[in-house]
Amino acid sequence: MDDRTSSRTSSADLDLLTQSAPFFQDLPPEAVEKATAHVVARKHPANQVILLENDWGGSVYFILEGWAKIRTYNLDGKEVTLNILGKGEIFGEMAALDEVPRSTDVITLAPTTIGSIPSQDFLKLIEMEPQAGIHLAQLMGRRLRQVNRRLRLRESDSMSRVADILLFLADGQGRTSEKGIEIPNLPHRELSSLSGLARDTVTRV
Repeated sequence: MDDRTSSRTSSADLDLLTQSAPFFQDLPPEAVEKATAHVVARKHPANQVILLENDWGGSVYFILEGWAKIRTYNLDGKEVTLNILGKGEIFGEMAALDEVPRSTDVITLAPTTIGSIPSQDFLKLIEMEPQAGIHLAQLMGRRLRQVNRRLRLRESDSMSRVADILLFLADGQGRTSEKGIEIPNLPHRELSSLSGLARDTVTRV
């Protein structure tokens, strides 16, 4: 049974989307208003599959609250977590741009609220506002740098790899607090999937 709940997006949700998502920063308010005119917000429980590999890109998604992971599988059928996304982040943009089926799965890690924008509205914003295209290029560049850094450490010792994953989470999802930088409290199996190490190795480290 699908236990997602959906609603017409409230003005509060729209404000949350446009204020928390770096993609919308510095864009003309009228352009943002037009692009988000058909946003639909849905609440998902933890461990809910949002998108499946090979789905077609009918929408682009923004996380309003919560956490989600981008997942694929290696040739041995083992799950590999490519990224962890939090509030304000975007996913599904590549399938919309390429007009091809999606290449990864997206799964919630906690109760998560997600806003979806029709692909045509997203693409029209990219076409009409050069700054939106720059924001998208910056996002892709940042993700590519993160992947390259992780790939360089694939042959390193387990301590270095686990430490790098913690830094990766701090860089992408860290929240400043009085105690320092707070990161998502992920289960060791998720850290294992991110680092490419066995779960018991992650636990020992």
